[in-house]
Amino acid sequence: MKNCRTLLSLLGVVALFASAALAQNGNGAPKGAHYNLNIIGVEKAKTADMTGSNRHTIFVALNNRDGVASRIYLIPAADFRVCDGNGFDAAFDCDGNQIQNTGAVFELPCNTNLSDTWDHDGDPATPEVPLDGVVPCEEEDFPTAYEVWARALGKIGGTATMTTCATEVGDVDGDGIADEEICSLENVVLLRTPGKQIFKNVTDELTSLVVCIDQDPTAAVDCDYVRYALFTDDFEDWVWQYYNTGLRLAQLRFYLL
Repeated sequence: MKNCRTLLSLLGVVALFASAALAQNGNGAPKGAHYNLNIIGVEKAKTADMTGSNRHTIFVALNNRDGVASRIYLIPAADFRVCDGNGFDAAFDCDGNQIQNTGAVFELPCNTNLSDTWDHDGDPATPEVPLDGVVPCEEEDFPTAYEVWARALGKIGGTATMTTCATEVGDVDGDGIADEEICSLENVVLLRTPGKQIFKNVTDELTSLVVCIDQDPTAAVDCDYVRYALFTDDFEDWVWQYYNTGLRLAQLRFYLL
């Protein structure tokens, strides 16, 4: 386990807003005003109340087991804000209401800056392919254009996978099963490698849900691939699943466009 000095140095990367023209930094991220969110993996479950403060940190398990990921629930709001930074106990929204038995809670606007293509093979070296449709933000979900960038920090070798998921209202994907949780066909893999860590653009993966819509469930699966913006009415209980294998710090930055 890293000592207190190391943990404090990790927490020291927290930054609120800095003013500059939008451009590339040496770390791969754009320059400019941004909201910073740190997701910190810890070995021992936190017990402190982490609601009702202006924190920019969320604590999750350092190592998830048996396929059970930590959960960060997403709530629509005009601004970016951590409502509940403790991913180990009951999840509370920013009004103090319990919304789930376990998990952290983060507020953010629905993102209008979404691609009409998708990463069908998970390989950034190959071109993305066109989607069959994009379902945009609902007006009540604070539609805003922004980008999300992420990088892995902490001990070399740690990795985490972030996936946007939500519960369908009815049978959205046409598989004959209603009201099931569906996870996006895209995700973010953060790996702490040796050397300087570079941010990468994870906007689509963390602010939308790509779903295979089966047009004829009685035959072989024939998908229409559709991207749903956050909080669209076809889904509820939006969440980031965070499956961690030793990553001590994931740093996310949100840039308004």
